[in-house]
Amino acid sequence: MSEFTAFAPRVQVLGQTVLSVVDGMGVFRETALRVLKQHNIVDPQPDRWYAQQDWLDAFRTISEKAGSMTLLMIGRQIPQNAKWPPDVDTIEKGLRSIDVAYHMNHRGGEIGSYRFEPTGKNSAKMICQNPYPCDFDLGIIDAVAHKFKPANVPMVTVKHDDSQPCRKKGADSCTYLINWQIASGPSR
Repeated sequence: MSEFTAFAPRVQVLGQTVLSVVDGMGVFRETALRVLKQHNIVDPQPDRWYAQQDWLDAFRTISEKAGSMTLLMIGRQIPQNAKWPPDVDTIEKGLRSIDVAYHMNHRGGEIGSYRFEPTGKNSAKMICQNPYPCDFDLGIIDAVAHKFKPANVPMVTVKHDDSQPCRKKGADSCTYLINWQIASGPSR
């Protein structure tokens, strides 16, 4: 599978998540609504369900017109707008919860997954096997890692693992590397 192609024809996405497209486009809100309308999503409502393929088609149009940075910004809006599991309070729990949240916001067939794998004390990787664009997933992972980082973590980095397969190149998944450092206390 590559980007922008639903895994199953009857998969739906919750409107609350669709509205993240609108929020992610900021001052271009009207443009986002026009693009959604072009793809059969008219006046999106948070509690309604929409065909995932229509949403993916809208993503493709946005990607072609606005570029990868816009997809990244839309991804960063997802943790602010989508239904999210309660009791998430660490980077690890946050990253693990992406898959739970993904399943809370999709229904109707095979949707793929977000798989969290720790790689060290302060590092992990996420393997994203879904039909969403690379840059969108990078935005989600970055936003979640920053949202749930503790106060003693001054910096989190998230990057695409270019040594692994990529959906932009027709692969089934993309892999992202996440690192965070805990600040050391003052020396005595």
